[in-house]
Amino acid sequence: MSDDGTPDAIGVRVARTRKRRGLTQHGLAQRARYSRSHIAQVEAGHKVATPAFVAAVAAALAVDPAEIYGQPYRGHTRADDRVHGSISDLRRAMAYVEVGPELDAPPRTLAQLSAAIDDALELRHQARHIQLAARLPGIIEELTWHVYEVGGPRAWTALHRAHNLAASLTRRLGYNDLSGQIMERATVAAAQSQDPHLPLMITHRRSLLMMGVAAYGPALRLLDKSIRSVDRSRPDATEVLGALSLRAAVVAARGQKEADAWHYYGQATEVSRAAGEPALDEHGTDYNPGNLAIHGAAIALELGDLDEAARRDEEITEPVLLGLAAERRAHHQIDMARVRAELSDYDRALAQLLAADRTAPQMTRYHPSARGVVAHLMDARRTVPEPLRRLHDRMSI
Repeated sequence: MSDDGTPDAIGVRVARTRKRRGLTQHGLAQRARYSRSHIAQVEAGHKVATPAFVAAVAAALAVDPAEIYGQPYRGHTRADDRVHGSISDLRRAMAYVEVGPELDAPPRTLAQLSAAIDDALELRHQARHIQLAARLPGIIEELTWHVYEVGGPRAWTALHRAHNLAASLTRRLGYNDLSGQIMERATVAAAQSQDPHLPLMITHRRSLLMMGVAAYGPALRLLDKSIRSVDRSRPDATEVLGALSLRAAVVAARGQKEADAWHYYGQATEVSRAAGEPALDEHGTDYNPGNLAIHGAAIALELGDLDEAARRDEEITEPVLLGLAAERRAHHQIDMARVRAELSDYDRALAQLLAADRTAPQMTRYHPSARGVVAHLMDARRTVPEPLRRLHDRMSI
């Protein structure tokens, strides 16, 4: 924490961790493969710390990326900390291995629990982290009882879906260790489900954790193997193939493999066109033409082509953007805030952040990139606009 009680900026944490490791900026530059001047600018708050930069620095300093981001972002009061209140419940729900929990009441039926997972998926799409975190532990415990006390592929499939939601939420909140543990349990559930595509979707989600530690090459190899394993005769083949290709495009872009990134993106686009561009979400990927469009801008951003990212953003019409789930829309708006901040277009960067905050306030508050851009704008603006100050204060709780 800084002297005024607000959370330290990413650059301050990078400098502190670097010094704790006994490294100069030049030494860190050699390990992280970023220039010394780039590191100096991030540490001084003059440059936004991108996810790729954080992943590289965290790997070079042998720390979890969450430590560099300052996650988890805890509140000072019970009301401010509500989203984290269910983390201990999730850890407890994950403690049951090869035996079901002792429930206080009979569990809901599989049909009722499947409906509860559908509702939870909608909460994720709306980026309502607090409500989602409150529901998941009970769902997982009841499904764990079903798989060990009754069994059957239907129960394992439902548990896999619940695990995926929990792994996604905990990763977003900065609990990477717990997210990895849940992912491993989801792998077991996928194997028991008798659905050949569920293990492939584990790769889709695991690649995010791998990307966070700069393991781009291994992540791409896993994704490519999964792409080749898609059974195109199955009804969910379009979503699985398209989602895997989009994820591979982003991983390749983060790893600065430009040709591979646009190749995988083109592959995802062709899959969508061949299928008639439907909206598909059996696996919670929100695979649709609008999602393809915002991924194009995200890929350009990850490759460092800010002008191309801005151009693609401007081509996305308002109806297309409004047709996306709140989670995806806010993620894009945060990405474009990064673009505008890097281009020194601070007014439009703030406008994008405020749009993201209106779209998904819980997600925006807990998103590392949103916090990074807010901190950068606070430093860059000679006069701090009141909307920016309010957003900064809310993130500093």
